[in-house]
Amino acid sequence: MKKISENVWQIEKEGEMNVPCLVFSSEILLENMKKDKTLEQIKNVAKLPGILKKAIALPDAHQGYGFPIGGVAAFDLDKGVILPGGVGYDINCSVRLLRTSIKKEEFLKKRDFLLNLVFDEIPSGVGEEGNFKISKKELEEILEKGAKWCLEKGFAKKEDIKNTEEEGCMYGANPSFVSQRAKMRGINQLATLGAGNHFLEFQEVEKIFDEKIARVFGIEKDKILIMIHCGSRGLGHQVASDYIKLMEDKYGWPEYDRELVFAPINSDLGKKYFSAMACAANFAFSNKQLITHKLRKVFEKAFLNFNLEVVYDICHNIAKFEEHIIDGKLKKVLVTRKGATRSFGPGRKELPEDYREVGQPIILPGSMGTSSYILVGTKKAEEISFGSTAHGAGRTLSRLSATKNLSIEDIEKILSDRDIKLKTISKKAILDEAPQAYKNIDEVARVSNEVGIGNLVAKLRPLSVIKG
Repeated sequence: MKKISENVWQIEKEGEMNVPCLVFSSEILLENMKKDKTLEQIKNVAKLPGILKKAIALPDAHQGYGFPIGGVAAFDLDKGVILPGGVGYDINCSVRLLRTSIKKEEFLKKRDFLLNLVFDEIPSGVGEEGNFKISKKELEEILEKGAKWCLEKGFAKKEDIKNTEEEGCMYGANPSFVSQRAKMRGINQLATLGAGNHFLEFQEVEKIFDEKIARVFGIEKDKILIMIHCGSRGLGHQVASDYIKLMEDKYGWPEYDRELVFAPINSDLGKKYFSAMACAANFAFSNKQLITHKLRKVFEKAFLNFNLEVVYDICHNIAKFEEHIIDGKLKKVLVTRKGATRSFGPGRKELPEDYREVGQPIILPGSMGTSSYILVGTKKAEEISFGSTAHGAGRTLSRLSATKNLSIEDIEKILSDRDIKLKTISKKAILDEAPQAYKNIDEVARVSNEVGIGNLVAKLRPLSVIKG
């Protein structure tokens, strides 16, 4: 590995690697990566057939299943592959940011009341089911239409859909390629948070770095924002499990890492996986939209007058066909982002019209009890990272290590000292998701900004958080 510029490192192509690796990281964050298999995993990604230009590790990168979380790769459509390990088990695990017209002082007066209402209305936890019931036919429609189904049924506003990546509906989704087991795992889990690092958090806008961009995003200092982090629940997990098994049976696995099992993009199995993945992504879009609908109903009980609007809904854990400049020519490729988000700059047709002149909002959540950030996409990111940037803080301690080495009482004191109210159904979640188990989000945001793969817009401070 050699340092090629400030916060940018390169692992030279060697052995079976088809391309070099590019690592965006400060020396502090790089030390964290060296403690697990992150760098070994990104080198293995560089060995995959049809990979183009470079395998990328972002500032929040850490060890994952096969592909590092915080990893990005682009593949040639004729020679390349698609792999569940490059997307992740929680397909379209992602973040939605809502802006409100509520001021911090007004919120604090009703914080406990509102937090309890939301906690009761939006279930969280492992395997937790919700009270939003649908038929098998409706599930099929949701898998195909995504959040647009919610709009048809009166659970969404047009603006919600407009400000969601892919307008809340991945094309190519075919429910017939999703197993019955996956459908049964998901059918009762809509409008629920799930567990792990998923959360619903009330935040204040603490600092604005770019007033012009903040105005475009509708973000004002001292106003309350809400961040929702969740995904495709058991349905997405089962889709990943199903297709890992199918690909193993048909193609085997690479000697360098069994977890990087793949299928050619243009193969029958590769096409079916993409379609099933799109269904799971649509389920996740619908999940967050229904949570948004429920939040609006809860706010009606707490405030006489309010606005609650979608700033943006951004994907993590996804593979997409996109156009990028490769060797000086515009080329359609498959970009796989695992624990990574798009960072498209001004002018991209994929962006909502309201944001097209400035670039897309990037939502960078911190860990429980720490700051979060809003950034904006850049043309430089399109040039150096296939239009990608970090998706959060990234873990430094496994959940097992956190459970063994941390104290619930100490974590609760940290949150109390920072005046952050926490609601969770599981004391274990407090240990699993402790701030100490994650990288420094301020450092991740700083590196992203300095490298140019996402420019700082605003810093957010948590006031209340619900954890699965």
